[in-house]
Amino acid sequence: MMKDIPNFRVKDLAIAIVPRHEDDELWDVYIINFKESAIGSVFVNSRGYGELDGEKIRTTTLRHFFEEINGNAMEQIEPIQMELFELTNEYWVSFMYEGHMYDKKYVFVKGSIDEMNFTTIPHLERKGVMIK
Repeated sequence: MMKDIPNFRVKDLAIAIVPRHEDDELWDVYIINFKESAIGSVFVNSRGYGELDGEKIRTTTLRHFFEEINGNAMEQIEPIQMELFELTNEYWVSFMYEGHMYDKKYVFVKGSIDEMNFTTIPHLERKGVMIK
């Protein structure tokens, strides 16, 4: 029975977190579509969770919707404060592509949003952290 259920894997999609300016406390989170064609009905849930100073913390779950993200394009999801890098930050993305629904969780674990993990973000040509 399980073999009859199609297993569509998310490819060519990434979440990137990029500093606005060197001394700015706010960074920006982007979704990047590396596909040649558009994806539609893009829904992103974001939340942070973890432990800080011995206290369990959960941020509010934020929801974002994009009717369409063109091929080889990106959209800004939200700003994020640097103090939240001490938590695990999760972005759960679902979207329609070629008549099928896809979804994937992108998890930036505590401490992973750091300069030592920087790479050049395609389409932005700026340094940041990216999960593809």
